Amino acid sequence: MSNLLLTPIEYLKGVGPNRGELLRKELGIHKYRDLVNFFPNRYIDRTRYYKINELQNATTEMQIIGKIVNIKTVEFGKNQKRLVATFVDDTGQMELVWFQGIKWIKEALKINEVSVIFGKCTSFNGMFNMSHPEIEVLAEHQKSLRSAMQPVYPSTEKLANRGITNRVINKLMEQLFIETQTLFIETLPDYLINELKLIPKKAALFNIHFPKSTELLAKAQFRLKFEELFFIQLQLITKNLIQKHKIKGHPFTQVGHYFNEFYQDHLPFNLTNAQKRVIKEIRADMGSNAQMNRLLQGDVGSGKTIVAFMSILLAIDNGFQACLMAPTEILANQHFVGLSELAQTLNINIKILTGSSKIAARRIIHEELENGSLHILIGTHALLEDKVKFKNLGLAVIDEQHRFGVEQRSKLWKKNTIPPHVLVMTATPIPRTLAMSLYGDLDISVIDELPPGRKPIQTVHRFDSNRLKVWKFLRDEIALGRQIYIVYPLIQESEKMDYKDLMDGYESISRDFPLPQYSISILHGKMKPADKDAEMKRFSEGKTNIMVATTVIEVGVNVPNASVMIIESAERFGLSQLHQLRGRVGRGAEQSYCILMTSYKLSADSKTRMETMVQTNDGFEIAEVDLKLRGPGDLMGTQQSGVLNLQIADIVKDRDILALARNYAMTILKKDSALQLPEHATMRSVYIELTKKKNIWNYIS
Repeated sequence: MSNLLLTPIEYLKGVGPNRGELLRKELGIHKYRDLVNFFPNRYIDRTRYYKINELQNATTEMQIIGKIVNIKTVEFGKNQKRLVATFVDDTGQMELVWFQGIKWIKEALKINEVSVIFGKCTSFNGMFNMSHPEIEVLAEHQKSLRSAMQPVYPSTEKLANRGITNRVINKLMEQLFIETQTLFIETLPDYLINELKLIPKKAALFNIHFPKSTELLAKAQFRLKFEELFFIQLQLITKNLIQKHKIKGHPFTQVGHYFNEFYQDHLPFNLTNAQKRVIKEIRADMGSNAQMNRLLQGDVGSGKTIVAFMSILLAIDNGFQACLMAPTEILANQHFVGLSELAQTLNINIKILTGSSKIAARRIIHEELENGSLHILIGTHALLEDKVKFKNLGLAVIDEQHRFGVEQRSKLWKKNTIPPHVLVMTATPIPRTLAMSLYGDLDISVIDELPPGRKPIQTVHRFDSNRLKVWKFLRDEIALGRQIYIVYPLIQESEKMDYKDLMDGYESISRDFPLPQYSISILHGKMKPADKDAEMKRFSEGKTNIMVATTVIEVGVNVPNASVMIIESAERFGLSQLHQLRGRVGRGAEQSYCILMTSYKLSADSKTRMETMVQTNDGFEIAEVDLKLRGPGDLMGTQQSGVLNLQIADIVKDRDILALARNYAMTILKKDSALQLPEHATMRSVYIELTKKKNIWNYIS
């Protein structure tokens, strides 16, 4: 890379210290190269010029040739002013209006000079006007680098208020290209460019900012998107290969007594083909000399726990201990009960450690862990305490991984001299495209079929006006001996309001389902843990008919007799959350139902969410729709959205390019894992440059 591209941005003609500071703070543009890689987010066709008598209220921007004939300042409201200019062409007149930056705009306007204006038109009192238009003298307009496709760059309110308009960014970009045109080096090997018919890097950068035609713009976008995704995949795949070569794991060569006895004599049900396939993948990983790093994805109820348990048995067969870490006490307790039932005939020592474990119990756990007599330890974050020492930890299973930070996971690694194998489980289906970007350094297994005998949950959408019918349906279900969840939304900013919603709901439900005929539990975040457990226990033992709750019950509560899930104000939930909540029912043999209650006022996105839930139970399909609606950053929560700070590619829209980039990265690394071949020299230097940037890719998982 040329040193000129590393020049601080304020040295570019037209920037200076004040604008430089703004560009740095608002857009993260520090150097020339940051501006080159600041890509437009859309384009406007500037081939057409309108006449004033052709104008209409349009949402698209228009350009008109004419001249300003007078300027005045108009006062309105309390101490407020606007600048108004009369603009004419040979067909009529219109007004140009400014509310901000009046002083310097007034100085810059030229009267009676033929100019081109550009912006959105609106009509007010029979007169068309354009607020804050771009203006350029016609002679300048014809001379500039500007192309038929006008780029529109991302901006912020602060930039607009300080006069750094889209036109200013365009001008700076022109200046930058005049100064740096010859400096862009090719980053990909020639054979790759020829094979994929990519345009050269230099041409791609020029045409992304100044496209001469839609065809050239499309070629430039493809080239730059491919390159961005390709280098990300190179990093992730290299990381995976290094992990496999450098980080040695314990080879579990034995498939011994515990695994075989459980498989042959104690399996509570036949494994699905998907479960068999995944166990095979895990066995192959743990049997090699490399440390396993595998992500196990499976929808709610697909049987991930039994797969995890059989993986744990492999560790025990080979003389090692295993641990399972869950994000909440409720979930850890549930795993403990579930695994204890599976292990009871096998004479396996299994214990649980959480924040509320008593000192005496802890002492026994610490002792048995260190002497090796404790086979399996289940717990919450408490497993990460320094006091928790294993004799020889061989497998760490982490449930609902997105709830744990990276540092927390690395602490588990350090519990052994040779890092344990790691199996990460999630019931949040992650679309394939997102998984390739977020977890490209993990191997992925998917359980994509539900155990036989599970009836699909029937989902319906009802408006508040249908409530009486819904309540009658609940009474009928309770009469059949079933139990009901009624969930209220939780929106962090307004805990008071949430609490009020929940309590109002609880009171009206108590009136409609009175004692002694009906009994109701309540569960929310403000309760003490002991009270939460007590309410949950009453419900799971069937002592109450209805559980009124906030989203506390989203993950891991298992009551097979609960057959109806009512979600109040369902429009206030995200898709994946609705899907997780629905997964709380449908765990028994009876037909289960999910009823989405909403008001009549629904946004287009809310309607799409309701329709998607009614149409499908497939978590992966739902995740794809969610990804389209919300974008990748939101989907994974803030902790991991950093990975998706892509400059031009979009992993939802560009999934095909992502798959292509991943395949090419794989092929190249198989042939030349260290990128040492002469034809890979420039690619290697770009790769090294990229790995210096401390992006989240470098330490995910």
